[in-house]
Amino acid sequence: MEQRTEPAELWQWPATGLAAAIRAGDVSAVEVMRSCLSRIEQTNPRLNALADVFPDEALADARRADEAVAAGEPLGPLHGVPVSTKINTDQRGRVTSHGLAALAHGPAAADSACVAALRRAGAVLVGRSNAPAFSYRWFSSNDLHGRTLNPWHPGRTPGGSSGGAASSLAAGMTPLAQGNDIGGSIRYPAACCGVVGIRPTVGRVSDWAPPAYALVGGEQVPLDLPPTVQGWAVEGPLARDVAGARLALRAMTSPDLRVPFGVPAIPDRVPPAGPVKVLVVRGEAACHPGVAQAVDTAAAHLAQAGYAVEYDDGAATRLLAEAARIWSLLIFEDFRPTLPVAREIGDEAIKTSLAYSFAAATRVWGERPTLETYIQGWSRRGTLITRLQELLGGDTLLLTPVSTEPPFEHEADTASPDRAAELIAAMWPMTAVPALGFPAATVPTSFADGLPVSVQLIGGRFEEELILDAAQAVEDRAPAFVPPL
Repeated sequence: MEQRTEPAELWQWPATGLAAAIRAGDVSAVEVMRSCLSRIEQTNPRLNALADVFPDEALADARRADEAVAAGEPLGPLHGVPVSTKINTDQRGRVTSHGLAALAHGPAAADSACVAALRRAGAVLVGRSNAPAFSYRWFSSNDLHGRTLNPWHPGRTPGGSSGGAASSLAAGMTPLAQGNDIGGSIRYPAACCGVVGIRPTVGRVSDWAPPAYALVGGEQVPLDLPPTVQGWAVEGPLARDVAGARLALRAMTSPDLRVPFGVPAIPDRVPPAGPVKVLVVRGEAACHPGVAQAVDTAAAHLAQAGYAVEYDDGAATRLLAEAARIWSLLIFEDFRPTLPVAREIGDEAIKTSLAYSFAAATRVWGERPTLETYIQGWSRRGTLITRLQELLGGDTLLLTPVSTEPPFEHEADTASPDRAAELIAAMWPMTAVPALGFPAATVPTSFADGLPVSVQLIGGRFEEELILDAAQAVEDRAPAFVPPL
């Protein structure tokens, strides 16, 4: 196994190395922040990953972090580490724009719970990462902040909706980033940009935020979240390596009964008694050769690390395929009542993407699914959750592709209804997971046509540590993923 050492430039250091060095006094938080700000200045004009950067505030917070070290104060696990937050997440004093002019109407009065958790852990917030309008698409462009590029290839998506977070991480602007995920929005951008992303179990990281409003027709309209957003969307970290993702997830873990699906405490884990089993699930549709090779490579890495690797006999494949179809029913039907608002305040790309996505869902569920169909979808979801938890328990993981295709070409979801339908079908590994509320992580494995290709690991509920252990085993045997910037 290759021994990895800290590189010369501080912006290149992983989050764990920075946290340890700042705590020990070997480097200062100000030195780290200046290095990251220099890297942001160098790369962000090309990538447009961070829609807002606040160097004076970040440097002031870094100075306070150094003063705390000098004074011997208690330090959090992310003390002095630079982190970005997403434009759809409330950060005190910063606009929560969602990429929309109608929502960019004033700075947030308070932090969302996940941002507050990062602050408590000692993180220093430095910028706001870009995302698509409404954080809806697997692309990261909007009329308010522009398009974010993938640092590996300017013609391919950095992913969405946390594309700015992933692009900035890969380029070295920050070692950690906050994101959120309801259809792959943490995992897919991480995969597109060759970094690590983990979607936690629903309820592990609080997604509480102050009430949101939109300016519609000159009036403030409260935005009440539909059931799928309340029960499927999660907050979580992206990082340049697995150790950083683990550190950030532990820091962000924040059970919170203010949110509808919050839990009072995280269940204690019982470590597996024997080797962890990994079921390889390729899916029902054919994969791009580079994607298929990445899955086989990861399976070989895990077998080498001592995991009991088997190929699925079809049961897990059918379960995940059904979950992905249910995702397309419930999420679009939940979004349907908000279509008038989206059409009024959204940009042209989101309007087209929504139209084509609804058209794709129509091919599966019909023009207007009935209330009975909708209720049956929720009922069936409960059955699938039970079956998947029984399959996984605390000693089994699923290894899947991230998508059946490498990173999509820009604006592929607005190219045509047929192409939009292809994208939704290709993203079954991303959509099946949130439909059932399970944790999953993506980790880069190999390259295809000059682009990083990742795999996904899915575990039982609250088995994030088991997932991250396996992701570490893959990362330890994979090449370095440093974009040519």
